[in-house]
Formats: sequence, C-alpha cells, structure tokens
Amino acid sequence: MPAAAAGVSAVATNDGAARIPPLQANEWTEDQRQLLEYAHRQGGFYNVIGTLARHWPASKALGQVGAHVLGSTSTLPPRERELLILRTAWLCQSEYEWAQHVQIGLKTGITRDEIERVRHGPEDPGWNSFDATLMRAADELHAHQRIAETTWLALALRYDTLQLMDVVFAVGQYTLVAMALNSFGTPLDDGLEGF
Repeated sequence: MPAAAAGVSAVATNDGAARIPPLQANEWTEDQRQLLEYAHRQGGFYNVIGTLARHWPASKALGQVGAHVLGSTSTLPPRERELLILRTAWLCQSEYEWAQHVQIGLKTGITRDEIERVRHGPEDPGWNSFDATLMRAADELHAHQRIAETTWLALALRYDTLQLMDVVFAVGQYTLVAMALNSFGTPLDDGLEGF
C-alpha cells in the first residue's frame, strides 16, 4: 500500500529530519500491535523498528534475517559479529547503525579503544591478526561484494563453513539496514551518540 494511502506521506528533506518518520503506537494496526507491543515492553522499540514498520510485510521479512544475524542461530561469536557490523556501519556511514551497535558491541566485550580502531580499519596496528582479518572481510564485501581468497583462507583457519557464511550474512544484512536507515533518515534514539 503506498504511503499516502496509509495516511503517511514520504518527506523529502535536506535538514536531517526523517524522510519516513517512525510509526507511532497510535498508528499500529492490530497485526503490528501484537509484535510491536512486545518490543515496546522489552524496552526495544527503537526508531529503526518504527520506521521499517511503515512497510509491514518487508519489516517482518527483514526481521527474520535480522533475528538470525543477532540471535542464537548465528554461528559467530557475538564480539566478532559486532566487529563486522560496526565496520559495516562505518563504511556505509550509517550513524544510526553505528550508535546502536557501539552499545551492543560494548556488551559483547569490545573495548572503547577497539571501537575507535574500527574507524581505521584492518591496517590499524592495534588489531590482532584475526580481528584485522574480520575488518578486511567487511571492507572487501563492501567494496567488491566478495571476500578475497587470502582473506577467505585466513578466516577458514578458525571458522567452519557455517561461520564463513554468517560473516557474509552479517555484513550483507547490515549493509541493507544501513541503506534503509540512511535513505529514510531514521533519527537516532534518545541517549545514543552518533559519529
């Protein structure tokens, strides 16, 4: 259903305002209410959820992939997954994604120094060799949509087949999310610090 038919018109702005504003609780359909109220009660109703909920069928489908990448079915250790997501957010210049995943990354054991190193990429001398390889994999996927052979082999020294696949899924999912957040102008949630 087009945005205008749903009672919302897309907004074109140059002043940093949302192009597509997050859906508010008083706008939820009954179908949306079942899922979004749960997220709201858990303290997780973020602007990204409200914005994507404007396109409810797509939001539910994206949510399934996102639940894999961030959930218990992903085979990546949480810290390593968050390094990949943070590097992707930086490369895509997705301030919202960066702000959210700095907080998540800190909870997985990433240090403030490491978060600063993510900005500098794989060549930062502070990385251990495997973390530098993760940074390189994100860079290669961003630039070429493919992990180079030497990087793949370095990842495969530690990762099994499913983990190698989950590297691609994590970077791919968060590249898509970054495109959406950047294009829709999703505002930062209260209390988050951007770039």
